[in-house]
Amino acid sequence: MITYYKLLDMLNRRGMTREQLRIAIGAGPNTIAKISKNEPVTLTTIDKICEVLNCQPGDILEYISSENDI
Repeated sequence: MITYYKLLDMLNRRGMTREQLRIAIGAGPNTIAKISKNEPVTLTTIDKICEVLNCQPGDILEYISSENDI
């Protein structure tokens, strides 16, 4: 499963709210809700977030293996 806790931590450290990020990347509220629930978002969204935050995808998301993964 892909998780976005790194993104949320980065926002906290930078003093940026989810709403400010949403506006900066031109996304709808559903996109931020998906991130908050660790649901999939498009690569275009990831690209915009990385551009706004000047970071790499690995800085904002992480794959966590479930016990059922082979």
